[in-house]
Amino acid sequence: MSKLLLALTSAALLGLSGCAEVQTKPADTAAAAPALSAEAQSALSAAQAAVKDAKAKNALWTTAETALKAAEEAAQKGDSATVIKQSKLASDHAQKGLAQLNYPTLKVGD
Repeated sequence: MSKLLLALTSAALLGLSGCAEVQTKPADTAAAAPALSAEAQSALSAAQAAVKDAKAKNALWTTAETALKAAEEAAQKGDSATVIKQSKLASDHAQKGLAQLNYPTLKVGD
């Protein structure tokens, strides 16, 4: 009987000691996003404005939207080089979509 009680007590203490080793993060430690370079922030803002303008005029290419999303994800990670690259691509494709509005309409069969 005493061996059984000793075994149960040991098992309970082992279980509790395992819980005591679990470390919790303090509630107020928020991981701050790494800072972007000024050039990356500027490129991202320009791309967001260009995509917004193209979307408002129903001239947004899907590639511009995809590039903007990639730039925003890179911005959250603090990857300035990727932000600049994807922002420039988004701006370029948004501008080309807007330029496409000025193309003459093509009538087939006339």
